[in-house]
Amino acid sequence: MTERFPSTGAKAAATTAGQDDRPPPPRFAYDRHTWKEIAHLLANLPLSLLGFTYVMTVMFTSVWLTVTVIGFPLLAAGLMGARQLGKLERARARALLGVRVDEPSRLPLRGSGGFLAQVWMSLKDPVGWRAVLYEFIRLPWGVLTFAITLTSLFVLWPVLPFIARGLANADRAMVRGLLSPSDELERRIAELESDRGVVVDTAAADLRRIERDLHDGAQARLVALAMGLGLAKEKVLEDPDAAAAMVEEAHGEVKLALQELRDLARGIHPAVLTDRGLDAALSSVASRCTVPVKVAVDLPARPAAAIEGIAYFTVSELLQNVSKHSRARSASVDVWRTADRLLIQVWDDGRGGASLDSGTGMKGLADRLGAVDGLFVLESPEGGPTTVTAELPWRNRTDASAAGTSNR
Repeated sequence: MTERFPSTGAKAAATTAGQDDRPPPPRFAYDRHTWKEIAHLLANLPLSLLGFTYVMTVMFTSVWLTVTVIGFPLLAAGLMGARQLGKLERARARALLGVRVDEPSRLPLRGSGGFLAQVWMSLKDPVGWRAVLYEFIRLPWGVLTFAITLTSLFVLWPVLPFIARGLANADRAMVRGLLSPSDELERRIAELESDRGVVVDTAAADLRRIERDLHDGAQARLVALAMGLGLAKEKVLEDPDAAAAMVEEAHGEVKLALQELRDLARGIHPAVLTDRGLDAALSSVASRCTVPVKVAVDLPARPAAAIEGIAYFTVSELLQNVSKHSRARSASVDVWRTADRLLIQVWDDGRGGASLDSGTGMKGLADRLGAVDGLFVLESPEGGPTTVTAELPWRNRTDASAAGTSNR
């Protein structure tokens, strides 16, 4: 079983590859691709009439009304409606022409800060304005393609597949040029908005975990310790032996509470990672694994603190999965740098069968890596072995960040 969680760069590459899909060359014999193109060309006229009517009535009326108070809100609403017409045209192009065009990201109106900010954001929307331009220039083209296709269907039917392909290619070019997302930056913004939500959810989950661990662990022990010392204080004169035993028990509770606090602090950010880097930190994690682990770290320098922390917690959680679920006899961790990427590979000879949906935390790791332009690849056939490869962007460690982490 091989599962991949691609980074945003990989998503963009897959999209570009999808846009290169083309129908087979036209032939004299009609096939389903030709009939789809003919249907698209015949539908151009009624849909272009609809779009042109919308632009002339709604948009131009709104433009003239901008001299009044209601003009700009109406124009913003008209652009939002043009967006929906563009969505309809993209769907038609996907179904009949096989054009692979991504949907533009939605406007973040809810968090834009009020009605006026929403109106201004809609007025600046390049996707809406290009949809207006598309619908405005489509009417003469729709009349032309409808007339040529309908005439050729009865008069030039032997060569209609070639005529339909030429006209459909012009339609494909218009859809890609005017109805695709603004540019790579617009797509990147949409992906970053999605990744930001993942990061926020992950941070909230970590805070809830820390609060739960403090409440159920160290806090409960400290409360019991305070009660025990209070009882010992009352018995110190009446029964010194019992009081001494209670103090001894409280001393043991103090040690356990300190150990729990150390474990909790290690889970937030281990001191060994800050002081000595990934090699020592991962060796410490491997020593706590129930399976013998061989660690090999080959890095020319330490990466940025944030990347180093993500790499540490990725390996830590993967080794926890090895301990709990793999039934392995041995495992290995390899970390190295290639160009501008930090690569991590965790291998074990266990039973395999791991997946992103098996409830072992793999999906959470994949989300975290994806949020920083990372890559997560899981290969775990039934019967093993399991190999997890994680890839992170390399960022150099600045003096300021190094000093900041050392001061904590």
